[in-house]
Amino acid sequence: MGALDNVTIGMTAEKTVTVTSEMTVGHFVADMPQVYATPMMILHMEMASGSAIASHLPEGFVSVGMDVKVRHLAATPAGRNVRAISRVIRIDPRSVLFEVEAWDGDRKIGDGTHRRGTVNVREFEQRFGVKQLTVSID
Repeated sequence: MGALDNVTIGMTAEKTVTVTSEMTVGHFVADMPQVYATPMMILHMEMASGSAIASHLPEGFVSVGMDVKVRHLAATPAGRNVRAISRVIRIDPRSVLFEVEAWDGDRKIGDGTHRRGTVNVREFEQRFGVKQLTVSID
């Protein structure tokens, strides 16, 4: 049985966040505006993608980001709500391709694709000598 046997095309998930000053480009780069940073948008798209398939992976497996092709289309100031949406569009033997979008209300602020692979956590920890953290970034 493969790690992705229970994953199907069309699975979706969303991640909604309120943009804080810590999520803005101005927080990371001096003299830049206090608007939603592209890396934060990508993180939220990745989190939605992982959530879309997490409960369908075998015990002991997680998904990890492998590839991101995203456009950031519009600025979003701190205080606004952003909704990242992810949908499975292709399943390969060892990875899943997602269509991703980010919305500020009814305005699309980002879109693209994201690919995630699967990892057996125990094997990963042994191979790289790292331990799984139990910290959540929700």
